[in-house]
Amino acid sequence: MRELTGDEKLILMRSPLFKGMTEERLCHALSFYKAKIRHYEKGEFIKRTTDSMNFFGFVLSGVVQVYMDELDGSHMVMATVETGRSFGESLCFLRKESPIYICAAVPSEILCLDCVNLSNARGEEECDILLRFTSMLAQRTLMMNERIQILSKLSIREKLKTMFSEYPGASSGKTFEIPLSREDMAAYLGTDRSALSRELSKMKKEGIIDYYKNSFRIIG
Repeated sequence: MRELTGDEKLILMRSPLFKGMTEERLCHALSFYKAKIRHYEKGEFIKRTTDSMNFFGFVLSGVVQVYMDELDGSHMVMATVETGRSFGESLCFLRKESPIYICAAVPSEILCLDCVNLSNARGEEECDILLRFTSMLAQRTLMMNERIQILSKLSIREKLKTMFSEYPGASSGKTFEIPLSREDMAAYLGTDRSALSRELSKMKKEGIIDYYKNSFRIIG
């Protein structure tokens, strides 16, 4: 594996997996996870529907999206994973096939981590690595619950309000970025793109939100 840059190490050390680690402990953890860095071009698959995951990924740069196809052939965005976040932990741990596919939304650098050693964790440092991994899975469960809350709303407006509330600073009127195209946002919310655009325009005219491209701000 190539040497991590100083900025990449800082990104890792801000994550739940590696937060607070010394550089020495970080090197040990990366060795424990058999870390490798891979580059993916925009649209390149990281996982296809027929693949099992033999690693989970940590986004060093770029954006990764997780999809699932519905019965009518349309795709649903399950998650958008930005720099500093991870994906595929449960699939890697269980080593099972899943009908999801994962691809790079933009050119991306991915730190690939194998969790095969977690079942044999020994000693204080390795048990700490196991505890961090378990905590991360618990956080992922909470995120899935948030997604369920969005999809459970009956109207597009209520889905949007619930989604907006998840972004830091949104409730205090600060501008926040949503790293989704309108098409992907519609898929994430489980609605039609045209209907989504109409509702966003209505909310802007009513003075509820303001937006320009992917930048949004809650007004009232």
